[in-house]
Amino acid sequence: MTTTSPAPTTSGWSGKSNVPLASIGLALGVLLSVLDQTIVAIALPAISADLKNFDSISWIVTAYVLASTATGTLYGRLSDRFGRRNTFIVAMALFTVASALCGQASSMGELIFYRAVQGIGAGALFAIPTIALAELFPEHLRGRVIGLLGAIFALATLGGPLVGGVITDTAGWRWIFYINLPLGILSIVLVAVAVRIPRTDARARIDILGSALLASAVVAIMLVAEWGGREYSWTSGLVLGLTAASVALFGLFGWWESRATNPLLPLRLLTNSVMRIVLPVTVLLGALLYSMVVFLPTYFQAAHGMSPIEAGLALNPCVAAFVIASALSGWRASSTGRYKRYLVAGGGIIVIGFTLFAQIEADSSYFMVTVYSTIAGIGVGFLLQLLVVVAQNAVEPGLLSAASSAVLSIRGLGMALGVGFFANILIRQLDGKPPTADNLSVTIPDTFVYGIPLAVLLFVLTLAIPGRSASGEQPAARGKEAEATN
Repeated sequence: MTTTSPAPTTSGWSGKSNVPLASIGLALGVLLSVLDQTIVAIALPAISADLKNFDSISWIVTAYVLASTATGTLYGRLSDRFGRRNTFIVAMALFTVASALCGQASSMGELIFYRAVQGIGAGALFAIPTIALAELFPEHLRGRVIGLLGAIFALATLGGPLVGGVITDTAGWRWIFYINLPLGILSIVLVAVAVRIPRTDARARIDILGSALLASAVVAIMLVAEWGGREYSWTSGLVLGLTAASVALFGLFGWWESRATNPLLPLRLLTNSVMRIVLPVTVLLGALLYSMVVFLPTYFQAAHGMSPIEAGLALNPCVAAFVIASALSGWRASSTGRYKRYLVAGGGIIVIGFTLFAQIEADSSYFMVTVYSTIAGIGVGFLLQLLVVVAQNAVEPGLLSAASSAVLSIRGLGMALGVGFFANILIRQLDGKPPTADNLSVTIPDTFVYGIPLAVLLFVLTLAIPGRSASGEQPAARGKEAEATN
């Protein structure tokens, strides 16, 4: 049972945990939660053929992302009360059981339902490790550890289509879900044995109403992204009604959080000068990242006639660039205390990457497109996990879990909104033409043009991120002597 002794300080190691084993167990949670967002993308045609339902295949992805995004912030507060270890184990058990049920699904409706249940468990599998690892390691190593999580995120996100293609071709689509079982069980065992982190607030009350309002608002806005311009016109009563409902629900959520005793998302986060910039940057980054993950493999298949496995392999240079940039930025930020240069550089590189994407044509060489994706991967790698570190170090220790959960949840929302945004643009670019290889090889590059203003906005916002935390210390090196930030 997790103790209720005082929370560990951020200046030294967690003394009771087996840090290496705990890190492996928690990292497995990150790997599984992210991998299951993208691993099914390549298998969707096989799933729809087997279950004889094509119209609903997008919900296989949407149900998972929606559920994990809606619950991500709640898990931060649950882990404050019930402990990081206990909350993680319950969530991983739910995720693992739901994975087995997904593999057994006999209809599209069953699969979508089980994917939603799987997503509820997955909501904790990224949020809690990010919080727990920040508590297990001394603060001067935090950036390096979170940078490694960024590398795992990159491998799972960009490698998911490749893994899904290999498994689907060799063992069948159901094994995409069965593969989670041994890894999930291993993660549970390692975390149960190795993690010993005192509860932050064992008597904290869970903000049920705030959780319900936030989840409802997220569901509404994600349905707008999923249905608007596809199932229903942007000006239809349903889409407009959902948009109005999401605005109203977010407003009610803010009103309630300002009055709640233990708010799910303390409004102090939104008054923090760092968080006010980090959150919108994270939304934009999530949208741009997922446009690459979803549409680049489709372009490779359409323009170059690649198989699903080959299209997944085509992302390997981008994955490598992402991993190296994420690890390097986290390492250097922790060593020097200088983090802003990597955020600004990452934003600028993303602008360059999407500008190059817009130059792609149907007959562009594989080498050229790979170079462009590698450039964009470097930019995303500099930003992705370092934003989490900046948020964590900009708030007081009592807000650590809330800040981490907020950044991760808003990233998931950005990813979901990005897929809907770019898919709707792609449909308009097709203008009623069938989605053949010839048509997609032309319209997908045209779709990337719309990512340029988003990338420019992201870059401008990184320039506005303060160089110091709210306490006046270097966010990437609190507890060390302040150094120059640029």
